[in-house]
Amino acid sequence: MQNGTAFEFEAPFVLGAQIEARARHPEVRERVFLVHDDRSWTYRQYRDESVRFSHFLRQRLGALDDRQPGHVAILMENRLELLGIYGACGFGGLTLFGINTGLRGETLAGVLNQSRARVLICDAAFAERVEAIGDRLESIPEENRLIYTPPGLEAPIGDRDWSSCVAAEVGPEGKSLEAPAVDVSPDQNLMVIYTSGTTGLPKGINNNHFKLLAIGRAVSQRLGLGCEDRGYACMPLFHSNALFLGLQPAFAVGASVAIRERFSASRFLDDVLEHGVTYWNYVGEPVHYILGALEKAHGPEPQQIRKYVAGDARNRFRYAIGNGASPPDIDRFIDWWGLEDMFELYGSTEAAISTFRCKTDPRGSVGRIDDDAVQILDPDGRQRAPAILGPEGKLENYAEAVGEICRVAPDTSLFQGYFDNDAANDAKFREGVYYSGDLGHIRVIDGARYLYFDGRTDDWIRKDGENFSAAQVARLVQEHPDVVLAAAYGVPCVVSDELVMVSLKLRPGAIFDPQAFFDFCREAIAGGGMDPKWFPDFVRVVDEFVYTKTQKILVRNLKAEHFDRSRLVAADLYWRRRESTCFEIFETGHYERLLRDFEAAERVGLLGL
Repeated sequence: MQNGTAFEFEAPFVLGAQIEARARHPEVRERVFLVHDDRSWTYRQYRDESVRFSHFLRQRLGALDDRQPGHVAILMENRLELLGIYGACGFGGLTLFGINTGLRGETLAGVLNQSRARVLICDAAFAERVEAIGDRLESIPEENRLIYTPPGLEAPIGDRDWSSCVAAEVGPEGKSLEAPAVDVSPDQNLMVIYTSGTTGLPKGINNNHFKLLAIGRAVSQRLGLGCEDRGYACMPLFHSNALFLGLQPAFAVGASVAIRERFSASRFLDDVLEHGVTYWNYVGEPVHYILGALEKAHGPEPQQIRKYVAGDARNRFRYAIGNGASPPDIDRFIDWWGLEDMFELYGSTEAAISTFRCKTDPRGSVGRIDDDAVQILDPDGRQRAPAILGPEGKLENYAEAVGEICRVAPDTSLFQGYFDNDAANDAKFREGVYYSGDLGHIRVIDGARYLYFDGRTDDWIRKDGENFSAAQVARLVQEHPDVVLAAAYGVPCVVSDELVMVSLKLRPGAIFDPQAFFDFCREAIAGGGMDPKWFPDFVRVVDEFVYTKTQKILVRNLKAEHFDRSRLVAADLYWRRRESTCFEIFETGHYERLLRDFEAAERVGLLGL
């Protein structure tokens, strides 16, 4: 049921023209589009700021050609200005590169150099990171390394403050200008969103105007959004989850979005109620953290929580949409908030394969497969058998049913390739098959196929809704002076995607020191070499690895055994909990308690038991 009119706009399917259409629409132009704390922009103001920013960026970039591309990078928390820069690139025919705010040091420099960006806008909080790599940046001159200072903070000394530069060179905030006279086509690359590859630097995924706008329209229709709806963007806007599922659906129908710089479980309830949020985009673990925050605030009794959450007169929350939440968490979230539905989905930034799970779909699935080309394949490219479930719901033919989620078709759907990375393109789509890198199985119920997600293949780890390189994690921990060889892999998580596990072969005579290894990883994060998500959750110390015929570590066996104490009775296993300051021995009692948690979350099947 739609919440108000779903406006339609007659305009070319490019971002600038679509923004212009909303800014000129008599019923939409003065509607609030974006809200952040006590600041807000109407659709008209969003248009004017996007155009003002666009003129500034075009002037700073100068003449554009293959040697001097119109590439702009952002290293920012969620801000009105971030979305203004996104709109500016749409108007100006430029390409925006969304840089993960967790990157530091060599990886940050490598991504910026690979992007060939010539302007960088970063939050003041990240300015020191950029300064630290300044001598390694190949395409961004110092004068174009601009700093955005949030309201209430003192702007940096010098001539690189974003707001001051735009005001001085183009005009003050609120000035309305004609849009740049630039021809932009729907297939022009609008934004490169980074995900990590199996080797080397993170990979940039191309997203043209059509893809971003089409996904927003499709999601808005699926949710039945109208102009009175309001999204809540607390997931990072440099990533596809917030853009595809949060921003663009609201934009599609002339609705609005409330912005929070970053996710906060403790602020979620107040933000949703105060801003009148009707839908939210999520990744799995934040759902669990929000439930914990509600229990902490209102006690463990569901009836009491429902009274203060679903029963609050200000509550307009109707839908949540995302991936990685466990079935019990989905049940509690819907119940406590009084949601109409929670759309657990399967998809990625590439957008070659996607499904949406509705409440009527089988429990634990990520939705019905509507694309006949989507198949589950074994390593030899043969189609896997449908799943067979026993009387207690356990998957009885795991080995025959679970394989890689693929799309067998001559096209790649909405996937438009990786930016300047032919090798990655060839690996992802070969001989008419798109390989997702994800494991799954299919249940056939009343003739319909339903998809179930079973984790990542060996080369990838997915944590907190983000994919990253297992090989890169292994290389980093292998720099520890006592480690001769390391393997990294994803292992089951109770509440979301995966946890990170590493197996270590130590130098002769070395003894694993849990505190020293914990401190080593913490220092790697502080120094910029390791993303916080890569911090190992489990450690296994081995005397020797098992190798393939080509002398590669056989990760598949390690991943299958994961942290299973019933199989690894004498293994040297360690783990850390969320607030840990040291690794500790992972004992049988810990495993048994964790097993009960998996059973309660209805995720015990992920353990392969």
